[in-house]
Amino acid sequence: MEQTEQLKLVFLNDVHVALGAKMVPFAGYSMPVLYTNLIQEHLAVRNSVGVFDVSHMGEFVVKGERATEFLQYVTSNDVAALYDGKVQYSCLPNDKGGIVDDLLIYRRSENEYFVVVNASNIEKDWNWMQSHNTFGVEMQNISDGISLFAVQGPKGVATMQKLTDLDLGSMEYYTFKEGTVAGIENVLIATTGYTGAGGMEVYVKNEDAKTMWDAIFAAGAEFGIMPVGLGARDTLRTEMGYCLYGNDIDDTTSPIEAGLGWITKFNKEFVNSAFHKQIKENGPTKKLVAFEMVDRGIPRQHYEIMDATGNIIGEVTSGTQSPSLNKGIGLGYVAKEFSKLGTEIYINIRNKYLKAQVVKLPFLK
Repeated sequence: MEQTEQLKLVFLNDVHVALGAKMVPFAGYSMPVLYTNLIQEHLAVRNSVGVFDVSHMGEFVVKGERATEFLQYVTSNDVAALYDGKVQYSCLPNDKGGIVDDLLIYRRSENEYFVVVNASNIEKDWNWMQSHNTFGVEMQNISDGISLFAVQGPKGVATMQKLTDLDLGSMEYYTFKEGTVAGIENVLIATTGYTGAGGMEVYVKNEDAKTMWDAIFAAGAEFGIMPVGLGARDTLRTEMGYCLYGNDIDDTTSPIEAGLGWITKFNKEFVNSAFHKQIKENGPTKKLVAFEMVDRGIPRQHYEIMDATGNIIGEVTSGTQSPSLNKGIGLGYVAKEFSKLGTEIYINIRNKYLKAQVVKLPFLK
């Protein structure tokens, strides 16, 4: 019992409990993992629209004359490439060659950014960024006052469009607008998400969260909208090959090893950039690969990856049975020589060596 008493609750916790959600501990929060049926929830997002309450995520405001300069230094991607209303995926490199966290950066203006971090790393990220704030930048941690709903799926934009005069249909991927949605002022709405199914993410103050939640479900009723838990969020992101912090990337993995070279820009200096540049130039010794099971079996985190003769060559970092493809899929780090597309590898599933093959991402084409 003690553990659940220490868990933080999202603002709409009672709503999820009333909906019959199965609540589990996740990143220090009690979170809905499932409402009805994982496959049903997964397919609702792939084919129509589903809503995740991901209010456990952290939000920081970064502002000041040198805000761009500061973010250029603490993050790996090129913040200078952003314009007002644009969102960027990036990471915070640590000084040991790994990653403090992955994050999203929203540019409101040249001197003000909105930064979204993983729930389990809010304090860690805050302390890390503050320790490098020699730029006189003002930072605010507004995480506890913000609710975040991910309205994901091909009908996500149509659902949200009913609630606002903002032109959502013309928004490009990874952009955002701020305005009145569902009669609520100052809502931030973005074409971001963690499912690869399209849709929007909606940031709203806690006091407006219930109004927004109810409005979204009313607007999406004609599309068969469903609440969706973390279980389907994991299967959806795995089908796209999106990294999960703590699984596929952590304090010991370089973004270059993780296939995140595209968010690691060497046209600038950032924390420990020389180290990552060297990995890029010399080639990493291990690489994160995607694989599909050839034999029937479900790969899970920490399962060993073997070569044909039974040598351990790596381990699974994320794995599941894909509801869309109806086969086992996974991600894992392997020695570089086993990372080529088409390479045959074996996953040790309960002491059976089951055949798999290295494939190109995303799993779902």
